[in-house]
Formats: sequence, C-alpha cells, structure tokens
Amino acid sequence: MHNPRKVLVTGGAGFIGSNYLLHVVQKYPETAYVNFDLLTYAGNLTNLRSIESAGNYQFVQGDVADHAAVTALFAEHNFDGVVHFAAESHVDRSVLDPLAFVRSNVMGTATLLDACRTSWTKGDSMRTDVRFHHISTDEVFGSLGSEGFFTEKTPYDPRSPYSASKASSDHLVRSYAHTFRLPVVLSNCSNNYGPYQFPEKLVPLVILNALESREIPVYGKGDNVRDWIFVQDHCEALDLVFRSGVDGETYLVGGNAERSNLNIVETLVRLVDEALGRQVGTGKALIRLVKDRPGHDFRYAIDCSSIARTLGWTPRFNLDDGLRETVKWYLEHRDWLSAVRDQTYLAYYAKQYENR
Repeated sequence: MHNPRKVLVTGGAGFIGSNYLLHVVQKYPETAYVNFDLLTYAGNLTNLRSIESAGNYQFVQGDVADHAAVTALFAEHNFDGVVHFAAESHVDRSVLDPLAFVRSNVMGTATLLDACRTSWTKGDSMRTDVRFHHISTDEVFGSLGSEGFFTEKTPYDPRSPYSASKASSDHLVRSYAHTFRLPVVLSNCSNNYGPYQFPEKLVPLVILNALESREIPVYGKGDNVRDWIFVQDHCEALDLVFRSGVDGETYLVGGNAERSNLNIVETLVRLVDEALGRQVGTGKALIRLVKDRPGHDFRYAIDCSSIARTLGWTPRFNLDDGLRETVKWYLEHRDWLSAVRDQTYLAYYAKQYENR
C-alpha cells in the first residue's frame, strides 16, 4: 500500500488529470497535491475551481520537457509520488505535427523519470517508499480485427505518431524500473469520455455540434470500434493502481463497452434531441461521413479482467448511462463549452486534409 505525503500530478488541468484531482484532493486531505501543467490549448484551470482553495492543492505552471523547470520543482518539493498524465493526446494533431508529440510524450516522460531517479536515490539505493505512475493508452497495442482483446501481454504495435510516442514513453518507464529499480506502475486505458473533455474529441464535439445544429463529421463509414470508459470510473481505477498496485506491474483499464463510432454519434445526437425536446431525428440529419484519416485503426478492445481480479475494480457506469450523464453535464455547462469552443483545432486540420 502506497500512502504518499506529497504527489506531483502532471497535466492536471487537462481532461483526465483534472477529473483525477477532483477525485483525490477531497478524498485524501492528508496528502498534498501539486498540479504541474503548461496550460496549452487543452489545459483549463476552470476545471479545478472547486478545489483551487483547498489546503492540500497547489498549481505550478510549467513544461514537463523543461529540464530546468522540472529540476527546480523537485528541489522545492519533497515528492514521494508522481502521477504522470501530461501528454499530447490527439491522433489527428500527431499526423500534422509528429515532433510536438515526441517532445512532450517522450522527452517529457524522460525528463520526469530522471528527476525521480536523482531525487529518490539515496547513496547506492533507490527509495522504496516512492512511486511513479505512468498513464498510457491502449493505442500502443495497434489495431484489432473483429475479434480478440488487448491484455497486459499484448505486443506493442503502434500505428500513429501519437501511439508511437506513448509506446516509447512506456518503454522508458519500464527501463528506469529495470535499470535503476525505480518503483513504477503503468496503466493503459481505453477511450475516455465525460465532463471537461476538450471538444476536439468525438464525444464533446458531437454534443457541441448537435447543440448548435452544425454538421457532425464521422470518419470513413463510422464502423471503427472503440471501448469506452466514463472518466470517473477511470479515475477510481487510477487511484487504486497508484495506491494498491504492485511495483512494476501494468494494469489495463477499460469500460467493457465496445461501440462503433457511428453508433456513439447516433446515440449522442438522440440524447441531445431528447434533452432539448427536439423532434427525433433532428440531430441525425447533421451527420456527415467524411474522408477517413490516415492510418485509422479499426478496433480497440481491452480485457480488464486482471485489474478486476487483483485490485477488485470494475466500472460502475454502463455506456448508455455514462453518455446520458455526459450529455446532461455539457448541457448544464454551456458556459464552459462556449469558453473553449473557439480554441478547437478542427477547422485547421480539416482544411489540411482537404489540401492533401
């Protein structure tokens, strides 16, 4: 059982990171949390208003790939835990700017790992009362056919600059565990959805466009399949892995909820129509099938029986209930949506693909 006194959370102003902080800051008042985030386009401190004045929470702006900033941070704080969310995470962006993903996801992770190694080594020995939790993705395993599931033993086969950069960071984490005996745990998750997700991702984009009666683009035929997990379920799993997981282990976290992209879109527009009292089918008329993106993986699916067996975790939300809760949240927080809408990158990268 890992019971940290002070935890560094990187990327805590992003989607999953902010939901994680909202979960743990109030749950563990005896643990201090430092949120280290560069506040790029997807980082938003308004996500954290409910805890910004908490006595065990502090925000520091900075870049995980900035060696000097990370070194200074570790010198100032006696961290005994790191939960590493900070990453560029949108596949479409990685197609347009791969090197930005290498810098953030590979160099950023390496910089953090080395700061931990330096800070946590005492003489010739590594401390055992510390832990580095690396948050990763199921996309590192590549693409599945119509059958089968990813497990902790699935070989890596990344297909995009994003997934390749995350695979590289996973390997770095394991190498520090093997070479320097750094206490680490890793978790690879399926597609997250829920409150505070930046509206370049599928679920909030569909909700936003349906609300504003804008066209809703769906890649290819919409038959690509993903496993979906409600972000609160994911954060509860991360809390368990960080505090109760076994050093050196990898945990796959999924929602047991496979759906095609088109099915997700049709479900969301129906829920928006119902919530707004619109005639059924109003939102469905906005759906447009568009040219598929390069290297689009067909299917991801996670076998999360291992974490259920070893840590007792299973998702609480089924997909339909989770999507309904998500639509309700976005409708109740239209001010948040309006504040971030103009930051979306969609118009830019759609134009880039049209010009290819």
